[in-house]
Amino acid sequence: MGRITAKDVAVNTVLSQLLTRTPIRTFILWPLIVAAVEAAAQRHAPEVHPWALAIMAWGYLQYHFVGRYRKRIGGGGPGLTPPPVGLVTDGPYRWCRNPMYLGHLIFLSGLSFFFASWFGAAVVLFHVVWFERRVRRDEEHIGELFGDAYREYCARVKRWLPGVY
Repeated sequence: MGRITAKDVAVNTVLSQLLTRTPIRTFILWPLIVAAVEAAAQRHAPEVHPWALAIMAWGYLQYHFVGRYRKRIGGGGPGLTPPPVGLVTDGPYRWCRNPMYLGHLIFLSGLSFFFASWFGAAVVLFHVVWFERRVRRDEEHIGELFGDAYREYCARVKRWLPGVY
């Protein structure tokens, strides 16, 4: 058995960080996995529906531009590390408390339509549950940071869909 070198540790650290970043998983890994699953299931290059690229683009662009807006207005890093320094309640956050996460879900829905994939649909459903749980943890943390101002915002703006939920 060989020795573990500093280079090995560095490569493993970089891979670990990449795999734990939600955008890398959503916008790079899941498309590759769904394509591979569909190719294996169909035993050839999977049939695709190009019209769904518009949904995928919408989801990615929503995630990207809302993220830039949130960082510019509220500060902080991606996700809650480091936490925002200001509460963002206008722009896209005026209609939905989680427009960046919603962008992930829109993208994954488009991916499912692109491949007409039941596996892709299962990925979407898994992420609906996963993001819901993540949002609830995030909301607790943000509530601690911003107190009554955040609770008032939550009472006014729905978590996912304007006027619905």
